[in-house]
Amino acid sequence: MKHILISLLICVAINASAQKDFTPKDITVNGYIETYYSYDFGNPEKHNRPPFIYSFNRHNEVNLNLGYIKAALQKDIFRVNLGLMTGTYVNANLAAEPGVLKNIFEANAGIKISKTKNLWIDAGIFSSHIGFESAIGKDCWNLTRSILAENSPYYESGLKISYTSPNEKWYLSGLILNGWQRIQRIDGNNTPAF
Repeated sequence: MKHILISLLICVAINASAQKDFTPKDITVNGYIETYYSYDFGNPEKHNRPPFIYSFNRHNEVNLNLGYIKAALQKDIFRVNLGLMTGTYVNANLAAEPGVLKNIFEANAGIKISKTKNLWIDAGIFSSHIGFESAIGKDCWNLTRSILAENSPYYESGLKISYTSPNEKWYLSGLILNGWQRIQRIDGNNTPAF
């Protein structure tokens, strides 16, 4: 069902895009690069810091923690986001994801389902809706990630319905997910997260 809905969302977006001309204001492209050098006085032999640290996890080397480029398209009743990423954060935090899924920062499509309200259904891979920190260092309150944050999801995949109030002070959403910090569901787990 999820794959049918995602395919439907993308098909509707493509069909709508064929009917309307895009202007530069409909498309945004941005990027982010976060480099680091860290030194661990424990001198880990293989240059990997403890396995529960997913950001800035390489010892005694200059490295790229996270680099991404993202394109977003929004036009009237549909929106599409696609972001690709690389870096040591990606290698450590998405190690359980197969193949090219490791490099997806964000990939989702949505349809506005009300003519008068800001009510949307989106499906795909999103940034997490919970947690004090993010994979993006500039958005975090602390320079270094906390263990609490390292154990909260930075991303999620599935389906969400969302509403934003007219004054944009309230945002409500309901989600059906493949799990926390998962793009592909774990074998043997057939229950979605809500």
